[in-house]
Amino acid sequence: MKTQSAFLRCRTVRALVLGMTFFSCIGGAVHADVTGEVRLVRRGRTVRGDLESALIFFTPDRVPSVKVPDKPFEMKTVDKSFEPRLLAVPVGATVRFPNFDPILHNVFSVSSGNDFDLGVYARGPGKSATFRREGLVRVFCNVHQDMVAHIRVVGTPYVTTADSKGNFRLANIPDGPGTLTVWHERSDDLTLHLDGSDKAMGIIELEASRPRVPQHLNKSGNPYRQQGRRRY
Repeated sequence: MKTQSAFLRCRTVRALVLGMTFFSCIGGAVHADVTGEVRLVRRGRTVRGDLESALIFFTPDRVPSVKVPDKPFEMKTVDKSFEPRLLAVPVGATVRFPNFDPILHNVFSVSSGNDFDLGVYARGPGKSATFRREGLVRVFCNVHQDMVAHIRVVGTPYVTTADSKGNFRLANIPDGPGTLTVWHERSDDLTLHLDGSDKAMGIIELEASRPRVPQHLNKSGNPYRQQGRRRY
């Protein structure tokens, strides 16, 4: 997708973006799209790939009501990985974590306000957690240190992710002012205030500052034990 209008560079900001829509909105007319291209950079050089691991969402100044789906969202454990690696959910949503591996997992998070610990469980339908505060939830496994995923709890229905080339289209947002937030697992939040006319964002360059698997402790706040040849 070719984009036009202003060419926006944000070299000092850490984040990235965009391309699929979630949830439903209660009331409110929709009028416009926000389009653009996000590039993840590191020390002035473009970082290739991984652009789908990004999120962009628009929060109008008049915050809309968001309907929480009756059916839980789902984040699976498959081949000692979380699928999907990134999940956006509305405030109040429940996420189930089924285990598709023939081994034990213990999914947990210590993210403030949305912390949870599902305990050790085997293959099967798994267990669930409900998220009642907006913000980023970093998800880990207490058995496998390399397992990491992210849940972003948002208070808006206007959410999208990027395609493999970094292009995005956030469709049918309200015609009025609000805040555009861009995030990537290797970056911090970038926020831009839109006055209702800035719809074609051009190219946004965001600084990659975090590793793909962040350094972290287990759920007890201790270093992970070396697993050696044990098969977990």
